[in-house]
Amino acid sequence: MIECPDCNVQEQYVLEQLQVKAEINDKTALAVIMGNIKQESGFRSNVCEGGAILPYDQCLRGGYGLIQWTTQARYDGLGSFCKRWVCDPSSLEGQVRYMINENQFRSELDSFKTPHQPVPYYMNAASYWLGWGIFGRREQYSYDYLKRFK
Repeated sequence: MIECPDCNVQEQYVLEQLQVKAEINDKTALAVIMGNIKQESGFRSNVCEGGAILPYDQCLRGGYGLIQWTTQARYDGLGSFCKRWVCDPSSLEGQVRYMINENQFRSELDSFKTPHQPVPYYMNAASYWLGWGIFGRREQYSYDYLKRFK
């Protein structure tokens, strides 16, 4: 099991769930996923695009949560998933469960499970998964996680 001893509690939880529930075991793939989440939300599950800290039902425009679910269908999907599976759509736990089960993530899961690929390979999968418009520091964050993983 890949660990990140100096990661915060939220980062450690996501890293563990990606390995246990999504069965992703490649260090670089995990680093890229984590780097993208850091770019999107800084691992704050209750952040609305622009930085406001709000519960799920009060973020009325822009992206919301860990991966900044932005389109209405993806945002509504988070709420529907948590209603069905009795979880809080504002919580880290509820969002990680949804993220791992969401169609967009699942469609890239084979790429994330392909071992021994370079950062750009997994970053390509992440771009399809997240549909990001702003690249930001995703790559730098990914390399930072690679250095921190044990």
